[in-house]
Amino acid sequence: MAHRNWLTAGAMCAVVIIAASTLFYFQVPSEADSRAMILPVDPAPLIAVTKKGERSFSIEVADTEPEREAGLMFRDDMAATHGMLFVFEETRDVNFWMKNTPMPLDLIFVGQDGRIRAIKQGEPQSEAILSPGEPVRFVLELKAGTAARDGIADGDLLRHPVIGTAAGPGMPPANKGDSPNVDAD
Repeated sequence: MAHRNWLTAGAMCAVVIIAASTLFYFQVPSEADSRAMILPVDPAPLIAVTKKGERSFSIEVADTEPEREAGLMFRDDMAATHGMLFVFEETRDVNFWMKNTPMPLDLIFVGQDGRIRAIKQGEPQSEAILSPGEPVRFVLELKAGTAARDGIADGDLLRHPVIGTAAGPGMPPANKGDSPNVDAD
């Protein structure tokens, strides 16, 4: 009888250890952690093709659910030429908010084809929902005021290998050194 109790106790300890290990292994920063998630900077720059010319940004790519959930939360500052590109598995309705994000941001909502569908301004710590009003595949977050300063507007094209390789119809042609035809107003 004592032998069976030891086996039961041992099995229960093993289950607890495995469960705790799994929890800690798969844990990502959450709002309770109050830590900023820093992803590696992608080696390829993201290029915004605007009426004022091309603008280049270094970006972090958030392409998993935990990365998209953490985003730029808890970041106090970011370079004006840096951003985070959120990549979704498919074109869909998306909603963003700025809870636990102390710096103001430009949120640039981008379709499957790399074209900007909407630009919204995110207020620090706000729980207000930011949405483009139509399905998108990507969202680029930049320091607030960057879009206006660099002339980034609805309809402009974003180029990056992640955007160019996303499966789906209506993809822009590969850039062979010839920028797309942008009206010069």
